[in-house]
Amino acid sequence: MIILAAGQGTRLSPLTDDKPKCMVPFNDKPIINYIIDTAEKCGIENINIVHGYKKDILESHLKDKKINFFYNDLFDKTNMVASLFYAEDAMDDDVIISYSDIVYKEVVLRELMEAEGKVNVVVDKKWHDLWSIRMENPLDDAETLKIENGCIKELGKKPSSLNDIEGQYIGLIKFTKEVIAEIKTFYKELDKSEIYDGKDYSNMYMTSFIQMIIDKLYAVKPTFIEGGWLEVDCLKDLEAYQEKGLII
Repeated sequence: MIILAAGQGTRLSPLTDDKPKCMVPFNDKPIINYIIDTAEKCGIENINIVHGYKKDILESHLKDKKINFFYNDLFDKTNMVASLFYAEDAMDDDVIISYSDIVYKEVVLRELMEAEGKVNVVVDKKWHDLWSIRMENPLDDAETLKIENGCIKELGKKPSSLNDIEGQYIGLIKFTKEVIAEIKTFYKELDKSEIYDGKDYSNMYMTSFIQMIIDKLYAVKPTFIEGGWLEVDCLKDLEAYQEKGLII
């Protein structure tokens, strides 16, 4: 497993003034601990974290865990995909990639681990329930996700209506061993001067990269879930979850 935890999380300030985003507590437990505990319950022993902002704080917090760390020294100038490839040495077998601002039940991770397909992403079919807790108009923040013939055809774009959203990508991905080498090569050979969905190469969104995999390399299969997770992106999220007494 590779956990992407390099960012600061400015939308969670002041909670992130003295610690990385992944250490912000949800129900008095740091988000990163939920992720690691769930991975361990699922039998995942090889856990890798790409860190950056306040990396020493995170390493100290997890000093009793068996974790491999990869330092993104450009954490304030890069995005998720660039962070992932700081840990490319850990991408030598089937690999689960997890964002570090999400909390999910064990069943969610097991569904992904057991999913068939060369590339899988977790898709929440009941996303609207969670988004309705987090914001007044779920369509403002949601992204497109369209399925065709059992595979994802499109994701990560701005939707024009709820009809453009057959589920929501949650930030959990699986690459199988047989595709890792080609995915690494594909990323490195992309045009570094090009703009990808409004972002330069170093700040490419993960959804943009997945879309290119769909378009150029492999079918990407959805691993469907119906809830069982949440995202902590800003202070308003935490306030909304607390008000609803939401637990995982």
